[in-house]
Amino acid sequence: MELASMELTYIALGANLGQAADTVLAAAQRLAQLPQTRLLQVSSLYSSAPVDSSGDDYVNAVAALHTGLSAQDLLTAIQAIEADFGRERPYRNAPRTLDLDILLYGELILDSANLQLPHPRMTERAFVLLPLCEIAADIQIPGRGAAADYLPAVAQQSIFRLPQR
Repeated sequence: MELASMELTYIALGANLGQAADTVLAAAQRLAQLPQTRLLQVSSLYSSAPVDSSGDDYVNAVAALHTGLSAQDLLTAIQAIEADFGRERPYRNAPRTLDLDILLYGELILDSANLQLPHPRMTERAFVLLPLCEIAADIQIPGRGAAADYLPAVAQQSIFRLPQR
C-alpha cells in the first residue's frame, strides 16, 4: 500500500452485550483485515457507564488505521463488521454487541445524511476521548482543536482502564 494515498483514521469500538471485551478485541483484528487498510494501534480497553443509553457497562477502545478506503466505503465496511457480530438497531442507543464509529478521517469535515465527521459527539464522551488521547496525545479535531482540551468537561463521567489482556 502506498501511504501517500492513505488517510489516518480513528475508529471507536464499544460493546456492552455478551463477552464485550473479547468482542472489542476481535473487532479490532477485523479492522486490520479490511482491504487497503493497515491497523496502526489500538488503545487499552476501558469500562464506562452507558451514556444516553441503558444496560451493562460498556467496554470501549479506539483504533488508529491508515486506510485507502473512502470515508463512505469505510463506513460500509465497519457496518458489515457490526452485522457480523450480531449488531441490531431496535431503537436509538440500544445496548449493543458491537458499535464501531468513525471518529476522524484525516482532516475531512463532512455532514451527510449517514456520516458526520468529525464524529459529532466525540468531544462529549470520556469513553472516546480517553482512549483516543492515549494513542494520539496531541491529536487535533478538525474545526474543533485539541482533543485533550475536552477532557476536563468529561472528567465526571464514570470510566476506568481495564487490566491489560
